[in-house]
Amino acid sequence: MKKEKTWHEDDSFWETVNDVMFTRNRMDITPAEIDRVLNILRVEENAHILDLCCGVGRHSIELARRGYKITGIDRTRSYLDRAKQSAMEENLTNIEFIEADMRTFCSPDTFDAVINLYTSFGYFEDPEDDKRVLQNIHKSLRAGGNLLLEMMGKEVLARIFQRTRWHEEEDGTLILQESRVCEGFSWIENRWIIIKGGKRADFRVDHRLYSAKELTTLITECGFMGFEVYGDLERSPYDEKAKRLIVVAWK
Repeated sequence: MKKEKTWHEDDSFWETVNDVMFTRNRMDITPAEIDRVLNILRVEENAHILDLCCGVGRHSIELARRGYKITGIDRTRSYLDRAKQSAMEENLTNIEFIEADMRTFCSPDTFDAVINLYTSFGYFEDPEDDKRVLQNIHKSLRAGGNLLLEMMGKEVLARIFQRTRWHEEEDGTLILQESRVCEGFSWIENRWIIIKGGKRADFRVDHRLYSAKELTTLITECGFMGFEVYGDLERSPYDEKAKRLIVVAWK
């Protein structure tokens, strides 16, 4: 029997949410986000950076514009095609995009830094897959290299959780979401209903939830020498006011 694809392996999901995830506003704020990312990482000017789950390459391309050598990894071919086209239009020769699964991609001792942004970690039902991703990242970093993870932390979600919510995007697309926390607050099941131009799409978007303690424990188990935890990309404390969970770890 053929195994049913999970939501993150479903190309139709990524194609449907393309305009939702990469709005004009989100593209416009990319330079400011990269300013904050670089302030945290503090890498050398000629650093080689891996953008893991790069999507359409908005962070990868901004980093390449600034002279860094960039490798972008994603599993969605249509996103990579868009990223490659954008890089080609700007004649950026210091960037490459590779179609690969984050669970299997590994390039030992290659990168000075790895970034994984916008809750692109924790998609897999088997927690060993998350561990495998971190182990591959650790192997792929050079000695002294840094990892930056940015996601919705369990503590932040617990403070702001709503079972149902909706919003309207800039182009009039309606997004309705219904969520359920389960498995002892270690997993969240989300139903997304997307309505655009009279068409409706219905998806499940489920992923693992990590507290700062759980994530840093896992990172340490995977060989990282140390870490710092922040509540946003401006290095605010991870406390009751935190907006996101940011972990910076080093090899």
